[in-house]
Amino acid sequence: MNLKEIEIFLQVAQTGSLTQAAHRLDMSPMSVSRRLAALEASLGVRLLHRTTRAVSLTPEGAEFMPYARTILEAEQSARVLFSSERQGAGGQLRVTAPSGLGQRILVPLIPTLLAENPEMKVDLQLSDEVVDIVAQGFDVAIRVAPLRDSNLIARKIADNPRVLCAAPAYLQRHGRPNRLADLARFTCLRLSNVLQWTFCNDGQTTGISIDGRFSCSSVEGVRTLCKAGLGLAQLTHWDIREELRRGELVALELQDVQPQALAVWALFPSHRYLPLRVGVFLDALMKAMR
Repeated sequence: MNLKEIEIFLQVAQTGSLTQAAHRLDMSPMSVSRRLAALEASLGVRLLHRTTRAVSLTPEGAEFMPYARTILEAEQSARVLFSSERQGAGGQLRVTAPSGLGQRILVPLIPTLLAENPEMKVDLQLSDEVVDIVAQGFDVAIRVAPLRDSNLIARKIADNPRVLCAAPAYLQRHGRPNRLADLARFTCLRLSNVLQWTFCNDGQTTGISIDGRFSCSSVEGVRTLCKAGLGLAQLTHWDIREELRRGELVALELQDVQPQALAVWALFPSHRYLPLRVGVFLDALMKAMR
């Protein structure tokens, strides 16, 4: 197995195109194709489906991808380790995170992270969609939703319970809900993909269907209208931490249910080697969320 062939495979898998990968690597598409064929021959399996329009991973290619990244990252880290000009972590850090949390917590970390690690690059993808981090080549995913069973390694970053909240002006006009059933009498602002608000009762989760006059695909939109006094919202602690501190929003407690306990998690592919850049990023994130 050749390291250059592995690098080519990863670029093609990431771009889904021989031409784009060739452009990134400053090679011809024909050379890229030949080197891929050589890698497949050495492994004895087909790693990629090739058509005239696109390239996609075979099941064997998807299985090989985390190992390929580990091999390449280990080689790069070894070079950095013995470099006389070593200064911090290096390489490209690829992170996917929810848009609300990403804007609030991750983006402010980037300037210091880049300043302290001159050889590092950061590709931060903010999306509320759950992506396949192995297939798409991410180093780490930041998640808030309850974790599903998977082959990914999870590390808890911080507690992040759900919070029922409203602006003081709204509460002055409409009063406060006391029990779960009371929510039906209030205007509720919800995220577009959240049809139920979830709480806990005696250790079990319980939900109530929400059908308000406003829904939004982003946390920012719901938070803004909640601050403006248009209704109740259920967001997470880190979504509204600053608004609670400044008194712009008030956390509400119901007598018959408790907030659902969530957490911020970091997920990364299940392999033993963790690149230095990932460790540096996670340390900075945990420090920011203490």
